[in-house]
Amino acid sequence: METMTVERIIDAPIDEVFAWLTTTTNYTSSPLVLRCRLTRRGEAAPYGVGAVRIHLWLIGWFRERITHYDPPYATEYVVERSLPPSRHELGRMTFTEVDGGTHVRWITRAEIPVPLLGALLTRLLARPVITRTFRNILDAANTALAQRPQSEPSKPTAHAPTSGNEQPR
Repeated sequence: METMTVERIIDAPIDEVFAWLTTTTNYTSSPLVLRCRLTRRGEAAPYGVGAVRIHLWLIGWFRERITHYDPPYATEYVVERSLPPSRHELGRMTFTEVDGGTHVRWITRAEIPVPLLGALLTRLLARPVITRTFRNILDAANTALAQRPQSEPSKPTAHAPTSGNEQPR
């Protein structure tokens, strides 16, 4: 089993980053993701525990089920089926507030189930493609969230009248 980790700081508040990255239909903002859809809603939220989502990426087709959902800090999933076939133990995203935005860590543990060659194929083929796809999705999230409308600057407050003798500060 190969563990793959991609990390990125996204210039946006943790709630917005969590919402964007757990709504996988947003992944089509990446050129490596062709289609994503939610086929079963989760128990407490659309993409919460029990949700089933289908992804068609350039690297294959995946049916995933959400196994853990702790907004805005973590979500986990497992790939139940895929083409080409793969073994998947874990998919996890964690979110941490940091200066400058939100640190996202995306980890997956998977392999290509081919006798004798599976580990080598996973390391040489699957790992670079999966980590590139994850990076593209995180880049798309950063781009989308950085373009969000900024809050209006605060208006100057009215000051008490002065006698005219005060010096500017």
